[in-house]
Amino acid sequence: MKHITYYLVTLVIKLKGIKKIFSSAPIDYLKLRKDDIYVPKSRDVLGLKCNTILMGTTTVTEIMPKEMLSEQVIMFCHGGASVYGPTDIHWNSIAKIVKETGVMAYLVDYPKAPEHQIKEINKNIDTVYEHLQNQHDAQNIILLGDSMGGTLLILLVQRLIKNRNPLPSQIILLSPVLDGSMTNPDIEKIEKDDIMLSKVGIISAKKMCAGDLNLQSSEISPLYGSFKNFIPTYVFIGENDIMRPDETLFVEKLKAENVPVEVYEGKGMPHIWVFLPVMKDAKMALKKMIDVIKKATL
Repeated sequence: MKHITYYLVTLVIKLKGIKKIFSSAPIDYLKLRKDDIYVPKSRDVLGLKCNTILMGTTTVTEIMPKEMLSEQVIMFCHGGASVYGPTDIHWNSIAKIVKETGVMAYLVDYPKAPEHQIKEINKNIDTVYEHLQNQHDAQNIILLGDSMGGTLLILLVQRLIKNRNPLPSQIILLSPVLDGSMTNPDIEKIEKDDIMLSKVGIISAKKMCAGDLNLQSSEISPLYGSFKNFIPTYVFIGENDIMRPDETLFVEKLKAENVPVEVYEGKGMPHIWVFLPVMKDAKMALKKMIDVIKKATL
């Protein structure tokens, strides 16, 4: 049985009209951006100290714990369908993680579509990772991303492996988008139960981001890339998220390559449920995510 907090969050999502926005094409990215926070206030990061750095066309914000308890650092790429973000839930969630783990995090506010396309975005992600690698040993870097942020980080790891560059220690993914073409037939079976997303809006956003690429190009849809020698992976999947069918395929591909992978599935949960405030299931899942990071620091 779903907790009452689930229905409260569902009501807020419906009142905001998120599903309606994602059910139209072209997607109204300007409306989605109304809740973006580019420079966090103290309350957004729970009073933690921040420092902002510009790398290329990407703004990186260092979020520092009050007491540094580990040499590990988190490279966090937020979601937003490639067209918006970060929002308050991103700032607040990563701040909670930093507070609980004592690990410094870098929130990566990468350039967005339609003004910028995936090739430029990927180059920016590479620049940020290279900077972090110059500051920290690669094995001390933990990748964390939700939705499109997860997509970008999977693509990053695939490029690092292909180019034989030093790899981060692990990747933690919340509702990653694996295939921008959304051609998996099982998606339609879930769409009616998804309270946030619709294929129409996702495909529209991906087309804005793809530029001259096909949506099934491995430069934008990591499901079509290689997972050989991929790094240890933790995946948080929502049962009522239209991304679930492709995330399931992703996990199968990782297992086929003998990649260490752990899956946490939220029964009846929507897209990025771990970061949704108030909800009991979200709090429990966020604690699991924090435990994964703490384990990496031992």
